[in-house]
Amino acid sequence: MSERKPRKKNIGVTGYILKPMYATLKETIRATIHRPNTVLYPWEKLVLPDNYRGRPGLIMDRCIGCGICMRICPTKCIELVEVEYKDQGKVKRPKVNLGRCMMCGYCAEYCPKNAMIVTPEYELAAFTREDLIFDPYKLQHEYKPGYEVHLVEVTPSELKKGVVAAPAERKPESKDKPELDDKKCIGCSRCAKVCPAGAIEMIQVGVSDKGKPIKRPKFDYEKCVSCEQCVENCPRDALAMKEAL
Repeated sequence: MSERKPRKKNIGVTGYILKPMYATLKETIRATIHRPNTVLYPWEKLVLPDNYRGRPGLIMDRCIGCGICMRICPTKCIELVEVEYKDQGKVKRPKVNLGRCMMCGYCAEYCPKNAMIVTPEYELAAFTREDLIFDPYKLQHEYKPGYEVHLVEVTPSELKKGVVAAPAERKPESKDKPELDDKKCIGCSRCAKVCPAGAIEMIQVGVSDKGKPIKRPKFDYEKCVSCEQCVENCPRDALAMKEAL
């Protein structure tokens, strides 16, 4: 078989002038006859779909400061900060660094109270990085139905049975929940103090040799949001999360 001869590159008038002019003229005629794919932004804007995920927003009245949004964030752009809010005094609420946010909507998906939402705002250009840091007040957004994201979680046992329950129908046994190691507990009540959902109550279970009451936490799993704050704040590691199987 004869070897193919390499083609000579046309670097003359045709290659440098005529071909680019032809390509430009062709696109000009095409855009004149047919509407171009682009829009005249910012005078024209595309219609966003109903499930569009722009920047995260916050419904302050719903938030309990559980910190799930902060822990679930893949880019670690959320942190809890103290703010003075209405009659509640100092409370912890999320602050978001939109310069790092990837608009995934996980914070809204995993929020147990639907306090974190996804908003249609996407025009977030700023001159400084500080302008992209949204504190809890700046993060607030007007609520409309559809801004919240409902997450349906299914345990392995439910999956085998073919049971898929809506978020509002989730049972306590299908959620991860804290469990107590009674031998390690010192009854300090810190778990009850830090619980944002008010799901822990300290009850007396006996009396010590010195006559002092022995208290242990009692969990209301209906209220529990599985935020793990009690586990993280236990000074004796007496609490651990039990995964729903």
